[in-house]
Amino acid sequence: MSSDYVQVSTATETHDQAVELAKGVVEAKLAAGAQVIGPVGSVFWHLGEFGVGEEFKLVFYARADRYPDIETHLIGHHPWKNPEVVATPIVQGSQDYLRWVGSTTAP
Repeated sequence: MSSDYVQVSTATETHDQAVELAKGVVEAKLAAGAQVIGPVGSVFWHLGEFGVGEEFKLVFYARADRYPDIETHLIGHHPWKNPEVVATPIVQGSQDYLRWVGSTTAP
């Protein structure tokens, strides 16, 4: 397997925000699918202050070459000024699943 595929993650304050971001990315065929997880507990530093709260985590499954477009979309549509947008390489996965991700998100 190679890292031609990625999981891209971000988080939002509400479930509705998470679903809207997920729909936008998947409908644009930037990602083959998305999961909305949560609420999840978060502990963080933000604007120099320590915080504890709940967020909704989004995980997208996509071709690595689609990451720049996913990042642009998420930053452009995210309600937060500086959201987490990170990609983690998928180093192994079932051939059929990765083939589906690749064909679904082909430019």
